[in-house]
Amino acid sequence: MAKESNDFNLNSADLIAFAWEKRTPLIIVSVIAIVVSTIFSYRITELYKSSVVLYPVPAASASKYLFTSSYPGRQTLYEFGEEEQCDQLLQILNSDNIKNRIIEKYDLFKHYELDPNGKHKNYEMNKQYRSKIKFRRTRFISASIEVMDKDPVVAANIANDIADLVDSVMNEIQHERKMAGFKMVEKEFIACNNSIKEVEDSLRIYQKMGIVNVEYQSKELTLAHANALIEKNEQAARTIENKLKTLEKHAAAYTSLSEKLILEYNRRMSLEMRYIEAKTEAEQILSYKYVVDPATPADKKSYPKKSLIILQSTLATFVFAYIILLLLSIIKTAGKAKKN
Repeated sequence: MAKESNDFNLNSADLIAFAWEKRTPLIIVSVIAIVVSTIFSYRITELYKSSVVLYPVPAASASKYLFTSSYPGRQTLYEFGEEEQCDQLLQILNSDNIKNRIIEKYDLFKHYELDPNGKHKNYEMNKQYRSKIKFRRTRFISASIEVMDKDPVVAANIANDIADLVDSVMNEIQHERKMAGFKMVEKEFIACNNSIKEVEDSLRIYQKMGIVNVEYQSKELTLAHANALIEKNEQAARTIENKLKTLEKHAAAYTSLSEKLILEYNRRMSLEMRYIEAKTEAEQILSYKYVVDPATPADKKSYPKKSLIILQSTLATFVFAYIILLLLSIIKTAGKAKKN
């Protein structure tokens, strides 16, 4: 194919021959591509990468761990979490809660040179944030935080702060729900104590009347009344008879209150344990992740790879120029063939 002919065969030998024939323009274009891509690569902002790897902690109840010896969490409270906990960890990392705190703390609008009053400020910020701060799940059931930034110290600080915010956000989410549960139990516990106090106050009135144990007193007073009659002690008999009438009059109410008091005491015992558990849950502040190694400032840039940019740009330009020259040659050959 060194010479033009009416038959244009695109075999490998012809393609190589054509490239050699057009070597001058291809070399010129490639050199230009090298120069332009080199200039371009040096104009790209250099970015440094810092990363943190987090292992999730299994979901566990501190109250059950403390108060229940058979609770499975006693064996797993300090172990690594599984896939479900890892997915939850990634959801928290990707949450707007963490994103907004990082944006505010590091004034990322200014840091990324964005207009905080722009029409599409949130879109532009999200675009920058998602391109420079990435979260991914590793094959070891852990979550990786990768931060790219022009300042290596800022990159490391952001990565570490995001890792620290995981516990803060998780505890805030859990706290709201646990406090609601604690308030419900607390309300029941207070109501139970108030009920016990009311019953005890009512029983105290009967106790002032001399009613302490209806069954025992009834038996003893009946026996004493019989003895008084046998001994013909009318005064004692009348006194005992009055006591029996008083006892008979209030026996049902006293017995009912006594039984209710026993039930309320039992209910309070159950509520008291639930109250302690709910209070412990509401007050607990646990860590939901293990940090393998905190992020440190990188001493070497991660982006851009100048040599790779230059190589890819030059190859792409060479191939594109080659295809254009080849197409022009094919069109030219086809035109000659029609004339003939």
